[in-house]
Amino acid sequence: MIKLLSKLFVKENESGEVLRQKYGMICSGAGIALNILLFIIKFTAGSLSGAISVTADAFNNLSDSGSSLITMFGFRMASKKPDPEHPFGHGRIEYLSGIAVSILIVLMGFELLTSSFDKIMNPASPETGAVVFVILAVSIAVKFYMFLYNRKYGKVCNSAAMKATATDCLSDMISTAVVFISMIITHFTNVNIDAYCGLAVSLFILWAGLKSAYETVGPLLGQPPEKEFVEEIERIVTAGKDIIGIHDLIVHDYGPGRRIISLHAEVPASGDILDIHDEIDNLERELSDKLGCIAVIHMDPIQTDNENVTRLKEIAENACKRVYENMHLHDFRIVEGNTHTNLIFDVVVPHGFKMTDSEIKKRIQEEIKAEDESLFTVVTVDKNFTMNE
Repeated sequence: MIKLLSKLFVKENESGEVLRQKYGMICSGAGIALNILLFIIKFTAGSLSGAISVTADAFNNLSDSGSSLITMFGFRMASKKPDPEHPFGHGRIEYLSGIAVSILIVLMGFELLTSSFDKIMNPASPETGAVVFVILAVSIAVKFYMFLYNRKYGKVCNSAAMKATATDCLSDMISTAVVFISMIITHFTNVNIDAYCGLAVSLFILWAGLKSAYETVGPLLGQPPEKEFVEEIERIVTAGKDIIGIHDLIVHDYGPGRRIISLHAEVPASGDILDIHDEIDNLERELSDKLGCIAVIHMDPIQTDNENVTRLKEIAENACKRVYENMHLHDFRIVEGNTHTNLIFDVVVPHGFKMTDSEIKKRIQEEIKAEDESLFTVVTVDKNFTMNE
């Protein structure tokens, strides 16, 4: 079905954001239609049989159709071009739509939870039959199909919303399978576990809604970028002939396909500034072309041919390692005097590090002083913005 709709609405020469939006709209539209169809069928079967678990599963499908509708709206709004009021675009609307979907799922789960408790307190044996079994079996097959196409096009479009929908479809398969099993047990043993299965399904819906909300809030609050994305940035930049290393990498996420990155690139202080500046410009364009982001690179000149600077930097690096094994330093430079030498540099530690900034500076100073009494430190403590440690 998705392939047929794609042939009708997607043109061969389309790519990028246009293609991403169309696939999102097609998959969301198909999700709305299929989920409404499943809701009508299951709700009818649940009402006729009196099975609360089937009715709960029906309302789960109804919430899924609402989720697909909100996702469709999110795709549409997120594709709007930047304007004076929103110079970074509207991409984060996709995240806001995800939060709305999560709230809807949680509310639906809570309502089904109360219904299941009422059924436990006032039990009534559901009617089972071939029609109910066929409906549930068809529902499992449809959800499996929805899982497959959402997973496929979620990867094609690199859409977190579609990937989340694929996971939700897989969850629905499991919850419907639970209901199916409960109906079989009731049919062949007369043991009524319908209300308890409805309770299990409602708890599963609540968990899925809360999990979805947690995953959607992350990008809005500013979560670290994917490890693979950071590694690709490092690979591209350090491939430059004059680039010695990079640090202070920050990735700002304004929605899918709307990232702004900034970093510092270490370059030889003895190099030709015009040649290096030209190389930096080329690297910024390459990052933009290959990763689809806006890139800003700051040049940090460092001395690479001064033996004394190299020796003192090694002392500082070893001191930092003794304070914290994974500590890195950058922007190293020295100011020499008649009686002492100042070592000026920045260090990087993870968020939530057990030592305060002042304690880190004090420990580093002590470690370096143990090597040479004439050395003093001027340390700036930075935080790592690209990973969880």
